[in-house]
Amino acid sequence: MTLAEVESVARAAHAAQRDKAGRPYAEHLEAVAEGVRARGGGRELIAAAWLHDAIEDGVLSEEWLTAAALTQRTKDVVRALSKRPGEEPRAYADRILATEGARLVKAADLAHNADPRRLAVLDEPTARRLTRKYADMREYLGITAENPENSENPDIPDTPSRP
Repeated sequence: MTLAEVESVARAAHAAQRDKAGRPYAEHLEAVAEGVRARGGGRELIAAAWLHDAIEDGVLSEEWLTAAALTQRTKDVVRALSKRPGEEPRAYADRILATEGARLVKAADLAHNADPRRLAVLDEPTARRLTRKYADMREYLGITAENPENSENPDIPDTPSRP
């Protein structure tokens, strides 16, 4: 699939969905895809960014993903980013860290989710809860101010060193 086709599928699949602030969900997908591009992600990871919530949200099936004309890397990243029911955040983070490229996509996702402008339109308890949730995930993934995201640069490891 071309990136334009992936974008079209993602927009159609999420067309009825709104984010927590009531905005069209496709705006989030576009922001994550642009964040991946800005962080040096190539076509495979940009495609994964467009699809990163599709399986988790149930708007596309695992069967669709398996049959889709996408690279194995794109499929692996989408699967890594799809939270499982009842899954602990640490286990989710470990799967992301174990999947080449997934950390970069998640970094772009977290950056958009934690944007103060997006959080400002939510009620205070929800904004506080999400701010903590996103900070915890950044910590699990080793995403800090000094190391804000992953890179496609081969000189930078795909996952942070872990004790």
